[in-house]
Amino acid sequence: MSSVFPEDSVGLVEPRTAHFAEPLPLACGREIADYQLVYETYGELNTARSNAVLICHALSGHHHAAGYHSPNDRRPGWWDGCIGPGKAIDTRKFFVVSLNNLGGCNGSTGPASLNPATGKVYGADFPVVTVEDWVHSQARLADVLGIDQWAAVVGGSLGGMQALQWTISYPERVRHCLSIASAPRLSAENIAFNEVARQAILSDTDFHGGHFQELGVVPKRGLRLARMVGHITYLSDDAMGAKFGRELKSDQLNYDFHSVEFQVESYLRHQGDEFSTRFDANTYLLMTKALDYFDPAAAHDGDLAKALSPAQAKFCVMSFTTDWRFSPARSREIVDALMATGKNVSYLEIDAPQGHDSFLLPIPRYQHAFSTYMNRIAV
Repeated sequence: MSSVFPEDSVGLVEPRTAHFAEPLPLACGREIADYQLVYETYGELNTARSNAVLICHALSGHHHAAGYHSPNDRRPGWWDGCIGPGKAIDTRKFFVVSLNNLGGCNGSTGPASLNPATGKVYGADFPVVTVEDWVHSQARLADVLGIDQWAAVVGGSLGGMQALQWTISYPERVRHCLSIASAPRLSAENIAFNEVARQAILSDTDFHGGHFQELGVVPKRGLRLARMVGHITYLSDDAMGAKFGRELKSDQLNYDFHSVEFQVESYLRHQGDEFSTRFDANTYLLMTKALDYFDPAAAHDGDLAKALSPAQAKFCVMSFTTDWRFSPARSREIVDALMATGKNVSYLEIDAPQGHDSFLLPIPRYQHAFSTYMNRIAV
């Protein structure tokens, strides 16, 4: 590995693409006839093919979870702090697979892809996908890679929901499930936040019913607002206070509605501006709907224990004290349901001031617990 990268980095990585010609039936009643999934791998698959770990991404995530795409990259993959030699998911021991979900906008087939039936960009015509649909597509990717069973399926937030769904849809194919900062279903408050974000996009005059690409425009205002709303919910009040307080950008107030006066305003606008240049609006709508629809207990009269009863995996559930978007109470619901059916489950509630974003951050107790559990299952 080149010396330009840290010793505990997986170094240079290259995305790969898997093509699927067999139609994928979807929960909405439609199907995707032909599609591709973009993914990356880190580490080596052992001879027994027993050391594979699947990384499931959250709402705005993608396949690039660790390492660098070029020596000039300023930032590594989104979970680089947890994936690499000597890290929690140790690539000296595990073969790690990270993909961009179906419906995404980072190479996998999604709303920005060409619809083979029309020769035009899908746009709003791309079907609604669910967490269950993603898991079925991921299982097909596992087949392509020759992986009959994952040593672990790991994810935070929406990724944690996918990890749970894996144990329900393919119980024999998962030995360990790590669901971090997640929930068995969204609360009404969370659905409400998602709806506000969607309405910001849908009401943007540049959205054009989801067919904005055909007109050569982007609903940037809607995407900016959606991201700003999201970032408010990802941080705790303590984290925002510590990071920004009521700090002003200058010593003088402007007494108008257009100036960026507070540091927190500047932060939110920056996050919104940056996001609007790299994320597809239709994908954002799809991802938030997948969050809203996830509720495995619904098919069992609200009985989560019954929904999780097919699972054969051992579980590790982690939450963070100041995460009010996916609070520890929601993780404890998962733990209680697993215990009710006699599953092997470990639970850790980590005292951290950073809110929902904690699962992405180098918090010592979190990383130590993560590493300890993963070391226990290394083969």
